[in-house]
Amino acid sequence: MGRGPSIEGRKNATDAKRGKIFTKIIREIGVAARAGGGDMANNPRLRTAVDKGLSANMSKDVIERAIKKATGELEGVEFEEIRYEGYAPGGVAVIVDCLTDNRVRTVAEVRHAFGKCGGNMGAEGSVAFMFRKLGVLSFAAGADEDAITEAAIEAGADDVVVYPEDGAIDVLTSPDAFLAVKEAMEAAGIAADHAEITMRADNDIAVEGDTALQVVKLLDMLEDLDDVQSVYSNADLGQDAYA
Repeated sequence: MGRGPSIEGRKNATDAKRGKIFTKIIREIGVAARAGGGDMANNPRLRTAVDKGLSANMSKDVIERAIKKATGELEGVEFEEIRYEGYAPGGVAVIVDCLTDNRVRTVAEVRHAFGKCGGNMGAEGSVAFMFRKLGVLSFAAGADEDAITEAAIEAGADDVVVYPEDGAIDVLTSPDAFLAVKEAMEAAGIAADHAEITMRADNDIAVEGDTALQVVKLLDMLEDLDDVQSVYSNADLGQDAYA
């Protein structure tokens, strides 16, 4: 099963694109609050979005304002969720999750990115079947494997994956159990370096050379779009792709 970017890679990307990340998180908080209400205790999706905001050093005032706009206490813009699917060069499958207030603008921007980078948009469901949604708690190399495994099993996680190439560890959960597992592990004194609900492919496609560079260009271009919340792929990219 595919593995996401390294923890260090995520941190660097966050530092470089903090403004865009704040915009995306605020939209996610708003949609979650509108769908399930503003009470985090009864809205797991909102709790996850708020945790993401706090992890990105977003102020509580900004978070509260986003929730109030979504629940009607303050005037705000309504966003809808849209998913686009397609293929990058080399047959790499790509899923693009968006939150938008203008569907026409968003699909045009996503289609342009695919076309410019040698990819193609597909129909709904054309690649989603290759992926599964799951919670991931990631620990950097050097973490205590035995302690993490014991805490994960006790918390009800589905699996623990250790990557032999660098010793990093992922604890995998179902989306519904993600918050409970995360909180139970934190209560046991074991907090993940990065935790999220994501989409991962069961099988990756290795790409190299110019093809890999084109795939990275497409993924970066999609992630930079204001309406795009998350981009998932089954690309197995070597370090040369980021040179």
